[in-house]
Amino acid sequence: MFRSVVLGCGAYLPSKTLTNTDLAKMVDTSDDWIAQRTGIHERHIAADNETTSDLALAAARPALEASGLDARDIDLIVLATTTPDRTFPATAVRVQKSLGMESGAAFDIQAVCSGFVYALAVADNFLRVGQAKRALVIGAETFSRILDWTDRGTCVLFGDGAGAVVLEAKSEAEAAGRGIISTHLHSDGRFQDILYVDGGPSSTGTVGKLRMNGKEVFRHAVQRLSDVVEETLKANNLTSDDIDWLVPHQANQRIIDSTARKLGLPIERVVSTISRHGNTSAASIPLALAEAVGDGRIKKGDLILTEAMGGGLTWGSALIRW
Repeated sequence: MFRSVVLGCGAYLPSKTLTNTDLAKMVDTSDDWIAQRTGIHERHIAADNETTSDLALAAARPALEASGLDARDIDLIVLATTTPDRTFPATAVRVQKSLGMESGAAFDIQAVCSGFVYALAVADNFLRVGQAKRALVIGAETFSRILDWTDRGTCVLFGDGAGAVVLEAKSEAEAAGRGIISTHLHSDGRFQDILYVDGGPSSTGTVGKLRMNGKEVFRHAVQRLSDVVEETLKANNLTSDDIDWLVPHQANQRIIDSTARKLGLPIERVVSTISRHGNTSAASIPLALAEAVGDGRIKKGDLILTEAMGGGLTWGSALIRW
């Protein structure tokens, strides 16, 4: 049996920041209104010449460096994104080319804000069964490109960025308890119309803009995320006391706080970056992981629980021994 062990992580945020005060000059809102309802104070916005693959590549390189590997050591890239460079080919193959990889497999996963958890699960399964030895898993988004900047209910929430982790298949003995322990994925298409983009190649021939029923999304998020966390703990015979760090999808600080309360987990053991990043969709969890590893909060041997919910609806979790 193999286990997928995290060797390193990396992150990238565009240099341009957009504060709540900046947004108040563009749409009928205020810093207080945004901060009180979401916990967000600023977000990063990709430059006009920056694509999702550019962001993904900029996160992948430090992840590889941290892992001590060269791109040629990687035989699988799984890239989670809702904002690909092109309809096709996959954004992952553009990253593959830029890294100088001429072998292996590269493809995209689309599960919106749950995308990184889905991508981790897919890569983990490849490594566990021996179809790949080392995987680069990336979450990257240029969500600013699909926002309606006149809709104050959505444009204030999102930002751009990318994060990545490198996984290696190790035997149970080599892993010594580290690695991805379990992943749990769910979806329910009955609720696809509460969070969606009103465009697409086969429906409108346009990219479209994000549309959201905020109250319904909030209600589902609190319940679904609590459920999947409980499912993960039960599946592994654990309690919240066993978790060193909760690294949630950064959608809304109130959702994060509610999930922590339901778990009985002190807020000091929750990694939150939403105030500075906003909701970066599939990039939010790896961005938060990279920050907490970089500042020394997450250490080797820590038990990490990640969870996310996104359009679809999709939701899921991953339990990782770092």
